[in-house]
Amino acid sequence: MDQTVWNFIFIGITFSVYIGIAIWSRAGSTKEYYTAGGSVSPFANGMATAADWMSAATFISMAGGIAAAGYGASKFLMGWTGGFVLLTTLMVPYLRKFGKATVPDFVGDRYYSNAARLVAVICAIFICMTYIMGQMRGVGIVFSRLFSIEIWMGVLIGGGIVFFYAGLGGMKGITYTQVAQYCVMVFAYTIPVIFISLIITGDAMPQLGLIGNYIKDGPEKAQPLIEKINQISTDLGFQEYTASSSNNLDMFCITAALMIGTAGLPHVIVRFFTVKNVRAVRKSAFWTLSFIAVIYLTAPALGIFARTNFVEEINQKKYQNAPSWFKNWEDQGMIAWVDKNGDGVMQYRSGDVFTGKPEYVDNGTRDKGPRKVTNAINKSSQNEVYYDKDIIVLANPEMAGLPPWVIALVMAGCVAAALSTAAGLLLVLSTSISHDLMKKIINPKISDKQEMKYARMASFGAIAIAAYFGINPPSTFVAKTVAFAFGLAASSFFPTLIMGIFSKRVNKEGAIAGMICGIGFTLSYIIYFQFLTESKNYWFGISPEGIGFLGMVINFAVAFAVSSVTAPPPKEIQDMVEEIRIPKGAGKASQH
Repeated sequence: MDQTVWNFIFIGITFSVYIGIAIWSRAGSTKEYYTAGGSVSPFANGMATAADWMSAATFISMAGGIAAAGYGASKFLMGWTGGFVLLTTLMVPYLRKFGKATVPDFVGDRYYSNAARLVAVICAIFICMTYIMGQMRGVGIVFSRLFSIEIWMGVLIGGGIVFFYAGLGGMKGITYTQVAQYCVMVFAYTIPVIFISLIITGDAMPQLGLIGNYIKDGPEKAQPLIEKINQISTDLGFQEYTASSSNNLDMFCITAALMIGTAGLPHVIVRFFTVKNVRAVRKSAFWTLSFIAVIYLTAPALGIFARTNFVEEINQKKYQNAPSWFKNWEDQGMIAWVDKNGDGVMQYRSGDVFTGKPEYVDNGTRDKGPRKVTNAINKSSQNEVYYDKDIIVLANPEMAGLPPWVIALVMAGCVAAALSTAAGLLLVLSTSISHDLMKKIINPKISDKQEMKYARMASFGAIAIAAYFGINPPSTFVAKTVAFAFGLAASSFFPTLIMGIFSKRVNKEGAIAGMICGIGFTLSYIIYFQFLTESKNYWFGISPEGIGFLGMVINFAVAFAVSSVTAPPPKEIQDMVEEIRIPKGAGKASQH
């Protein structure tokens, strides 16, 4: 069977499972729609949360970033992993004890204000919309390769599927669908890396292969893989693969923003309301971290293997002898070659090949030569090859010459990663609008049936907007787009939730002012440097991906300053904060 048939088989089977689960677990009440009825086991919820967490940014972009940037991309590994530990220790048990199903619900009740609830709803919309557009971009990339269609068509197909099973099943349907999606993801991510590790290093365990010897050229030429990739990088004009490519302050800020933003992501927080009690939350967190570790401990090896294969497959090869995978991705506009010196040989070097994303004018069949790139060419650079970092995971099995069924499995895993997170984000968007806005603020008298109707209407509107930005994203690199969402979460929800749990003095005025100033500053910075100017003269060298850390500091400072000059929260609110933090019966033993 050819590759297309294998692709249809794997995608067809997995989609049938997802849709079947959505129909089987259709939500019949608002409780099932928002929190799956609170009846999910810790093991299943841990698997579902891991799937929700491992988005297209993790599955598609993170290894691509590691392949391209080496050590510089470790900020994603450190930030996202550390942030989940922060979330599960500092926040989730307390929020679960409070008993509110959404972040805006907690903010509204803790800060005794519908105005605070409204600001939280707006923050949730900005965060989730930014995040989901990255997932839609990832879906479009996968479908464009699968079916040889334009990316915008892939985005629309993926958006329709997400709307079907998220809008139909709510949290109940999403949870059990994500269990299936995690199983697909973990096999799709690890199996190809095991094969490639055997080919390159002889080790079946990729983590050992990462620190082992490169033996692809023969045992007699074996050398440590890290030395090999550093040598390849410096020979091509890049800095060493294990060296940092960004300034230390920006590296710190991006890592911190990703970490803190993780702890403020509403679609991850709400997952822990699907289990029965706080004890189950802690068990669920353990399983989640265990399932996440399987992928995150494999990503560095995947990145290095992909980098090695890419250089060996492309550099110094004549275009007419280019591998089939190169020309397949070229058809999708994700890889391009510009013959600057006219020798017909692809030169992969340090530097930009042209400015902007490639656009092509077809000059006929491939036999007549490469298609012309119409964008401005950077003549000062020797690099002739452009590639979109988001294709590395998808192209890696093809680069290594793995069987067609492995390639199809990876495609199915990439789709599962993007759809699982998109579904969780879509649910948060719909509940923020239907429950926190419509039910809690605009019309408290609406019935459960009407509330679910508004939720599904909100889902449709949100997926339509997300599809548009998936087709026209603020950055073509999925992980970068997603990093903006983490910055917005870091500057808005994280400080507000932490102060709501651990400070009895912060009041509604402080919380509202802090959220507005924090997210307002962060969003303005991102918009200015991403859309309004081409300047890279960032404040203190902090890029838009890392500015959320400074936004968090502003949120904390403004909230405490405003709270110190306004009336403290009512006594019942302070007592509620005390009860959230301190277990019942604490201190009684010392009284006897």
